[in-house]
Amino acid sequence: MDRRLVCIGGALLSATVAPVAFAQGYPAKPVRIMVGYTPGGGVDTTARIAAQSMTEAWGSQVIVENRPGAAGNIATELTARAAPDGYTLVLCNIGSHGVTPARFGSKLTYDPIADFAFPARFGGVPNVLMVHPSVPMKNLREFIAYAKKHPGKLSFGSSGVGASPHMSIELMKSITGIDIVHVPYKGASAALADVLSGNLEASVGNFAGAPLNAIRSGRLRALGITSGVRSTQMPDIPTFREQGIEGFDVTGWYGLCTQAKVPSEIITRINTDVNRMLGTGQALRKRLEDQGIDIAPATPAEFAAMVRQEIAKWTKVVRETKLEGD
Repeated sequence: MDRRLVCIGGALLSATVAPVAFAQGYPAKPVRIMVGYTPGGGVDTTARIAAQSMTEAWGSQVIVENRPGAAGNIATELTARAAPDGYTLVLCNIGSHGVTPARFGSKLTYDPIADFAFPARFGGVPNVLMVHPSVPMKNLREFIAYAKKHPGKLSFGSSGVGASPHMSIELMKSITGIDIVHVPYKGASAALADVLSGNLEASVGNFAGAPLNAIRSGRLRALGITSGVRSTQMPDIPTFREQGIEGFDVTGWYGLCTQAKVPSEIITRINTDVNRMLGTGQALRKRLEDQGIDIAPATPAEFAAMVRQEIAKWTKVVRETKLEGD
């Protein structure tokens, strides 16, 4: 009997220790972060900053893999179908897990909630409406006034149909009644390049990354940001709400998502490690803040709850603006 109890106790101990050891050994090979957009935009920039810090912290390579297309849906779907071992993550964001589920709903080949785990959130960032310095409008009020007097004459570029930047302006159009032409690009960097060269009057994109740098250098003029409050990175840029669009608040966000069946011990390991990297004085925090991101770490449960709220919010907006996906 004693021998049997020892065997049972040993088995129970092994069952308890094995998952912990498994998580402690993670990562034992390179980790991929999938990005659903072309290089140079806010999502890609955030992924590369995170990959650099995670590589430094883990001593194991973290690789960014760009799979652009379908407003980020290609990378999200590839992640959903990957082996649930914690080695394929996606830089999930307001587009992939907010707007896209709202637009396409049951047409998606995966469930944006049930098929995913949400191990780490980095923080939030507004979208920004930018114009070339030669454009005479100095702020959003002047931009809207000009658009009302000259319907269909102004154009704006974005990273693609249905992405968060595009939806921000569609929401603004529905509230203000203005008629401006959307020019979709295959990525944020291409839209930004055309407005920087003066080939396009305006562009809208995530504040993080290249747009912030272009605004800081004076190569572009920011007319307004979409969040409900001003950015701590450039507090002199007024919000859409401050410029007459009451209640307007579109705040993008970035985080790491993976498959729902990834072992909980690995989810906890990623969350613990990334949240530590986002702590005060840490390199990842500073790198992200320098790109205009307001840091807001969360538990996996808190992150998942936020994603559910985002999908509900954008489902309502999509219906109001009639931008359901084909």
